[in-house]
Amino acid sequence: MKIYSSILPAAALQDDVKKEFPQVSFEFHKGIKEDLFLDAEIFLTYGEDLTEELIYKADKLKWIMVMSAGLDRMPFTACKKRGILVTNVRGIHKIPMAEFTIGMMMQDAKQMRSLLANEQTRTWERKLPMGELYGKTLLILGIGAIGGEVARLAKAFNMKTIGVNRSGREAEWADEIFTMENYRGALPQADFIVSVLPSTSETKHFLDLTDFDMMKNTAVFINIGRGDLVTDEVLTAALQENKIAHAYLDVFYEEPLKESHPFWTMENVTVTPHISSLTKNYLPRSFEIFKHNLHTYIKNGSDYLNVIDMDRGY
Repeated sequence: MKIYSSILPAAALQDDVKKEFPQVSFEFHKGIKEDLFLDAEIFLTYGEDLTEELIYKADKLKWIMVMSAGLDRMPFTACKKRGILVTNVRGIHKIPMAEFTIGMMMQDAKQMRSLLANEQTRTWERKLPMGELYGKTLLILGIGAIGGEVARLAKAFNMKTIGVNRSGREAEWADEIFTMENYRGALPQADFIVSVLPSTSETKHFLDLTDFDMMKNTAVFINIGRGDLVTDEVLTAALQENKIAHAYLDVFYEEPLKESHPFWTMENVTVTPHISSLTKNYLPRSFEIFKHNLHTYIKNGSDYLNVIDMDRGY
């Protein structure tokens, strides 16, 4: 059995997986090498280096393990036609991304941007309007694994939590649940709106200017999901017209964000470089899911983690 990875993990991780699966031949290289890819039965990838042409040429390929939660660049049509199993590492991001989100909310409430600027200019200003998370309302668009962890942490600050999901099914740490159809009923309540939604046909351009019209002008928008949730034009207009107070953006319609983009210089925007999920624990957690699934694959079992529905794209 040959496994090829276009991800080059640390030597310790490579040694660990090779030791656990001595019967398997592993090839680790940074970036895709077509000859190795075409000879592999299993392929490890971040999901950004595959094309339909490659999938159709890979006669031996049976399983793609995407070491990421994002799947918006995966050629699902070709995978489905070929009958290839696709799994990902959904769930590993919940700790770092939830901590990142709470950090952004705390930064906003405690005026960290202004405090840092004052420190740099040696300005002693005690009249900054400090806020609290206590008693505030948090709306989470996409209350799955990551959104649920954001809600759990928010409860430590005595926040009210509202979740949005497709089914309307209750979520453990949400006080209320809305669906993708009636979510607008929750917008006027929210002090913080956090999007963890993936990129699908259902979520692309999901928010429009009408949604921002319904938000409090003191509301804070945080996007750690995908940048195509809202067009740049809509978000820029909402911010320029002060429909909301601030946007913390970790994902963008086009990445990397161009140096000329107005988001860089807008006072009510904080830009971070799609970094909310990245810590030193990212790949070790990813490989734990991969190893579980590889044991399942070898046993010809069925208890795979995170099997992707090709039609939904997640």
